[in-house]
Amino acid sequence: MKMLDIGEVSQKAGIPASTLRYYDEIGLISSVGRHGLRRQFAPDVLLRLALISMGKSAGFSLEYISGMFGRDGKPDLPRQELHNRADDLDRQIRELTALRDTIRHVADCPATSHMECPTFRRLVGTIGRRKSRKAGARS
Repeated sequence: MKMLDIGEVSQKAGIPASTLRYYDEIGLISSVGRHGLRRQFAPDVLLRLALISMGKSAGFSLEYISGMFGRDGKPDLPRQELHNRADDLDRQIRELTALRDTIRHVADCPATSHMECPTFRRLVGTIGRRKSRKAGARS
């Protein structure tokens, strides 16, 4: 099996070498040796890095992501928690879509005053109700 040096991994994964060294130090990935001073990695590190990137994009901490790998280094993904995070992302998408629509309406609204525009008032009211429901849920 051909090993990849840290420069190749960095280039193929689009991750800076400094980040790869950090991931290696905290145990998220493991180098399999060195060629001179350059760390060497097995090719499967690219899949692991893709999973780490996906986890980070989904909002998981590096510590949490680390726990998503079994002792053998293979993914041991908590399916229910992933479903819960996907549900959270769906809620965020709906909220961001409503916010985007409100901003676009404000930018294009033909009314002299936004406060006189029934569409603007409805959109702002919808966003306000969502925010108060969230605050109530946290209390």
